[in-house]
Amino acid sequence: MNATTTTPARVSAADALSAILSENVHVVDQLRDASPAMLDAAAERLQRAERIFVLGAGRSGLALRMTAMRLMHLGLEVHVVGEVTTPAIADGDVLLVASGSGTTGAIVRAAETASALGVEIVALTTDADSPLGRLAEVTLVIPAAAKQDHGGPLSVQYSGGLFEQSVLFVGDALFHTLWKASGATAEELWPRHANLE
Repeated sequence: MNATTTTPARVSAADALSAILSENVHVVDQLRDASPAMLDAAAERLQRAERIFVLGAGRSGLALRMTAMRLMHLGLEVHVVGEVTTPAIADGDVLLVASGSGTTGAIVRAAETASALGVEIVALTTDADSPLGRLAEVTLVIPAAAKQDHGGPLSVQYSGGLFEQSVLFVGDALFHTLWKASGATAEELWPRHANLE
């Protein structure tokens, strides 16, 4: 008896790029239309924070590290949670955190600790009613598939890819908002770029 095999669908890299871009445009349109006040509230929280701490796991965490770098270029005091030089968080600080499901254990526990200390939380998640979403003062709901939503209607991408890309876009949008509000020129930000590379 011969086993029936199926030939995997071939997708060109150009077609994949188009699909990914299309999904991101859809997310950006939804965020812009449904959450402009929340986006502005997130920017306002970051702008008035004494210090900003960022936390995310995996690729979401990598995207937030990029946001942390840009906020540092702006002259803000920013720390990546888990780095050996990260100080204790305190009242007056803001925790910027991302978890697609909003249930990632270590991230929720860190947010609970921060909340108990009076720290404001800005969360990026796909689920406003998740433990993380309920802890946050500002919850940006990203209309993207969560990591375990394989083959769902929200994204053709693998394992939370659209959410992780959205974290990068939102982070860059928050930076851009704060940069333009600051009145600083690109030349004024440039000396803060790393020079030991």
